Amino acid sequence: MVEVLKSGLFTTIQDKGRTGYRRLGVPVSGAMDTVSAAMANKLLDNSTQAAVMEFTMMGPRLQFKSPTIIAICGAGFHARINDVRIELDKATEISENDVLKIDHPDYGNYGYLAVLGGFEVEMVLGSRSFYNNITKKKRLEKGDVLKFSTTSTEKIVRHASFSIDEHHFNDDAIEVYPGPEFDLLPKKFQKKIMDTTLKVASQSNRMAYVVEGLEDLSVKEIITAPVQPGTVQLTPSGKCVVLMRDAQTTGGYARILQLSEQAICKLAQKRVGESVHFKLIEFL
Repeated sequence: MVEVLKSGLFTTIQDKGRTGYRRLGVPVSGAMDTVSAAMANKLLDNSTQAAVMEFTMMGPRLQFKSPTIIAICGAGFHARINDVRIELDKATEISENDVLKIDHPDYGNYGYLAVLGGFEVEMVLGSRSFYNNITKKKRLEKGDVLKFSTTSTEKIVRHASFSIDEHHFNDDAIEVYPGPEFDLLPKKFQKKIMDTTLKVASQSNRMAYVVEGLEDLSVKEIITAPVQPGTVQLTPSGKCVVLMRDAQTTGGYARILQLSEQAICKLAQKRVGESVHFKLIEFL
């Protein structure tokens, strides 16, 4: 087990998400950066479905009540065990009563802590991902105690590590496909959307990222239609919204673009005020 001594800025448990319930209005949820979350699980030879701890901008402080092996991936957080700095993107042994402290990152936004076997929080609708009103908790708090698997550590390669893909954090190109309403836009609007440097706004969160720079464009609302994580909506007032993992399932704004899975992960790692631009990929 592990006890939360300090929760950090916004810390949750996430897995690959809740699928099969969108018709009921249930968001997919899951890790914002699935690439980094999968990397953490891979280092421990966990199942791809194993739940990880997700934290943003300021990580938690945790005390482990039993030994295990951990891996921390994602943004460039500073992590220490009993005040001794540890490496990211590497399998690390934990002893009973060890205290793990994760501070702010040098780059990126979201970090992921995997434990051997995964965190064993309540499964709801096929997923352990936190989401308000679906799960009992929407975020971890001081005093929470989490269980994790007692999987044998014998087969884990303790020196296993990954090299960081710097483009995942530094590249400002966000790959997109044309959305259902993209061809309804005037050609000059289409070109401007691709040519404009955008900035991540402070309203951005797990539900949606707002990007600024297209305020002089306008487009009519549509009849409410399905949306999904990665859908880019443009409002009549020129507000550009990129739906993320906790997004609603329908919307009435024009769906001008659709992010690729990789692009959702890259955008999730962008901080408020950082620049991005859309890079159009045509369907084959």
